Amino acid sequence: MTTLARNTAATLAMIKWEHSIFALPFALTGAMLAANGWPPVLKLVLIAVCMVSARSAAMAFNRLVDAKLDAANPRTAMRALPAGLLSTSFVLGFVIATCAVFVAAAALLNRLTLALAPVALVVVLGYSFMKRVTRWSHLVLGLALGIAPAAAWIAVRGTLEVRVLVLTAVVMLWVGGFDVLYACQDFEHDRQVGLHSLPAAFGLDGAFQIARAMHLAMVALALWLDRLFALGPLGYVGTAVVALLLLYEHSLISPRDLRRMNAAFFLLNGIISVVFFVFVAVAIEVRR
Repeated sequence: MTTLARNTAATLAMIKWEHSIFALPFALTGAMLAANGWPPVLKLVLIAVCMVSARSAAMAFNRLVDAKLDAANPRTAMRALPAGLLSTSFVLGFVIATCAVFVAAAALLNRLTLALAPVALVVVLGYSFMKRVTRWSHLVLGLALGIAPAAAWIAVRGTLEVRVLVLTAVVMLWVGGFDVLYACQDFEHDRQVGLHSLPAAFGLDGAFQIARAMHLAMVALALWLDRLFALGPLGYVGTAVVALLLLYEHSLISPRDLRRMNAAFFLLNGIISVVFFVFVAVAIEVRR
C-alpha cells in the first residue's frame, strides 16, 4: 500500500492533474454551445473522461520523451522520472492505459469521435517532439488543448461546424501565449541544448511581445465568437473580464522579473478558463 500510495502521488504530480482546469471548462463550453444548453449528463461525463485521459496521456508521454532533458535542467531535475520516483516502464504503461481509456470513452460517444480519436492522440502526443523541430511549438501545445471544445461539439452533435473552430483558435492563442511566457524561465537552457522556443529565438523582450500579441488576438477572436453564437451582452462582458485578467497576468511578470511566474501561470489561467465558461454558460441559459 505504501508503494501504491507513493506511485499514485508521484503520478498525479507528474501529470499535474489539477491543471485539467485549464482545458475542461473550454471543453464544457464547446459542449454547451453544441447543445444550446446543458447536454445529457452521460455525454458530459464521457467528454470529461476523454479530456482528462487524453491530457494525462499527453503529460506522461511528454515526461517520458523529455526525461533526459529534464534531468539536465536544474528547474526540472526533480521531476518523477529523472528523480527516480517512477520507472520508465511504469510511465509507459500509464500512457498506454490512459490512451485506451480515451479511445473507449470516445467510442461510447459516437462514430465520428471514435474515428477522430487517433487524430486527437497524434496531436496531443506529438507536441512532445515539437520543441525539437520548431520555435512555434507553443502553438502546437495550444492546439492540443484547443481541440477539446471542437471535440466536445462533435461528441454532442456528431458533426463539426466551422464556427466552433473559432473557439479552438481562442484556446490555441491563449495557451500559446502563456506557454511562451512560461518558457522564458528556460530560454538560456534551451539555447544551450539546442531546443526551439520563442524565448530562445527572440530573447525575453521579443517573447513577451509575441505573447502579448497572441493574447490580443485571442480577445479579438473571443469577441467574434460572441457574435457568431449570439451570446449577447453577457458574452461581451465575459470577454472583457478575461481581457482584464490577461492584462493583470502580464503585469505580474516582466522580462527582467519572472519571480511571480507561478501566480501568473497557474492561478490566473485557471481563473480565466472558469470565468470564460461561466459567462458563456450563463449567456446561453439567458438566451434560451
